[in-house]
Amino acid sequence: MASLNQSSGGHQLLRNGGKWTNARFNSFIKSGLRGMSRRWPPKFECLADACRGAKTNKATGRMAKHYECAECHEHFPAKEVAVDHIQSVVPVTGFTTWDEVIERMFVEKDGLQVLCKACHLVKSAEEKQQRKQAKG
Repeated sequence: MASLNQSSGGHQLLRNGGKWTNARFNSFIKSGLRGMSRRWPPKFECLADACRGAKTNKATGRMAKHYECAECHEHFPAKEVAVDHIQSVVPVTGFTTWDEVIERMFVEKDGLQVLCKACHLVKSAEEKQQRKQAKG
């Protein structure tokens, strides 16, 4: 068993009895927070506000609730939209503290928007590019 000061591949094992690196611990925490955010009530309020009623799903031919994308204003079934944080959870400048991540992740309805998958991909790519530029 590794002690708290032993390293594994150049990374100190500091968490979970010396079995996890800080990176592994951070990944564990992020995963837990994401799971909780999926059940965050304002997310469902945001979806309800974007609902434009039942329409025929073009892919299946069945009736399904459709939601308006805040960017392109087209209507999409639930599987083709995502509830997006208007302000990214991790700032463009990078991770600062868990307190900040939690504050930015669990925002009220007015900090969220419904985007179709295509618009969400564009927004995510832009944020990724901004992070790259901020790192220099």
